[in-house]
Amino acid sequence: MQTGSLVEYGSRRVIITITCIVCALLEIVDTTIVNVALTDMKGNLGATTSEIGWVVTAYAIGNVIVIPMTSFFSTQFGRRNYFAASIVIFTIFSFLCGNATGVWELVAFRFIQGLGGGALLATSQTIITESYPPEKRSMAQAIYGLGVIIGPTLGPPLGGYITDTAGWPYIFYINIPLGVIATLLTLQFIKSPKYAEKSSVNDIDWIGIALLAAFVGSLQYILERGQEDDWFNSGTITLLTAVALFGGFLFIWRQLTFRNPVVQLKVLKNGNLRVGTILSFIMGFGLYGSTFIIPLYVQATLGWTATQAGMLMIPAALMTAVMMPLIGKLLQRGIPQQYLVAGGMLIFFVFCFWGYKIITPDTSKDTFFWMLIMRGIGLGMLFIPITALSLSTLKGRQIADGAAFTGMMRQLGGSFGIAVITTFMAHQTMNHRADLVTKLDMNNPAVQARVEDYQHAFMARGHAPNIALGEAYKVMDYSVTKQSMVLSYMDVFLYIGLLFLVCIPFVLMVKGNKGPKAGPGEAVH
Repeated sequence: MQTGSLVEYGSRRVIITITCIVCALLEIVDTTIVNVALTDMKGNLGATTSEIGWVVTAYAIGNVIVIPMTSFFSTQFGRRNYFAASIVIFTIFSFLCGNATGVWELVAFRFIQGLGGGALLATSQTIITESYPPEKRSMAQAIYGLGVIIGPTLGPPLGGYITDTAGWPYIFYINIPLGVIATLLTLQFIKSPKYAEKSSVNDIDWIGIALLAAFVGSLQYILERGQEDDWFNSGTITLLTAVALFGGFLFIWRQLTFRNPVVQLKVLKNGNLRVGTILSFIMGFGLYGSTFIIPLYVQATLGWTATQAGMLMIPAALMTAVMMPLIGKLLQRGIPQQYLVAGGMLIFFVFCFWGYKIITPDTSKDTFFWMLIMRGIGLGMLFIPITALSLSTLKGRQIADGAAFTGMMRQLGGSFGIAVITTFMAHQTMNHRADLVTKLDMNNPAVQARVEDYQHAFMARGHAPNIALGEAYKVMDYSVTKQSMVLSYMDVFLYIGLLFLVCIPFVLMVKGNKGPKAGPGEAVH
């Protein structure tokens, strides 16, 4: 079913849009849904903490390897066929993940599930963009953005609820009925574009594919596992850093010189796309970094359950859902994209600075509400304008290439953000602890009085004086550790906020579309 124009109307467009959003949501929710089930998986599969972490890492590596190649595979096999095959792979391996009996079996299935899932993200964005006429593409990106922004937030509460009520295999089984429906709708309604000829088997850039897999796979491994493996003290991390550097250099050289490259790097000559990929990276850093840090803080420091931590994020996700169509309308009315991005970055800075101010060892639940609403508004103002800016001057296959680049950079930004945050927090916690210990003078009457209070409390419970004194020192040590962790969380919020604040002047310098009805892809066809 080849066609020149891919713009759809009426109920057909509605069905295509819903299919694409369901697929994007399936893929993104599965990135975070397992996080809260890892403890149950560990006990059930008899795995160590380090081994079970691979369930998350393998999926992310599979994702980031395939995202840049989605445009090539769409051309090679036809977009409709490739999209349907990706959904089938994702669905089958979701079932196999739920049936896994060992940790490495689960990790292998998660990697292949990630290969299927990565394709869903970039391809669904391209399909939605091309199904709408140019003047309505801002609204199309708003609808797609709902899945991308809300997905990471929905994962933890949904995963917590399913794990608590049905068991961890059902976080994978839930994908099966949705995957079957999405496959049937794809085969029935989605068309393949005619703008590219597929290559013969001999003309496929197999070396480019291998170099890309080595480059981004190694990079993703380093970002995911670096902190746990103590960075360059690990031989594996050092080796993979060399693989990533050489693989990246050879891959770029290969793509610029091979007659039929697997990734069209030439599309990055487009200035708007170059800026958009950088902004996507920064947005991924903020989106995934804050989705990681807030549940970690409320669980590790405030003692909340996984489900409570997940539920905390839902109002912000709903706020983003409300913002998306409003931002789409503003873009359709000709508000310059860069003004909205700058506004979103300013609001995200306010959210981070608010977090910096309210975090304590015992912050109450109500204190988070308005801070997280600001996060929802900020992300709503960032996603669509950044996508609009990135794809606004691309045509034909370039849209698919551009969507793949922004998708990959958003994913890498998230991985980079989490890697930087975990390393930075470990470093800052040690520094703050050392600083607090130097200020804890045991000759200070106030410190002595605190220790005596703790000692008397333990003696009242029946402990001998010497044991009670030892317990009192342990409590003091615990409170120092907890306070140093809180200070490191404060540092993370402050520095993420400053990163977004510093970007604002550069965003305002970018040239965007200013005419009326300037949706993304004004000149697509």
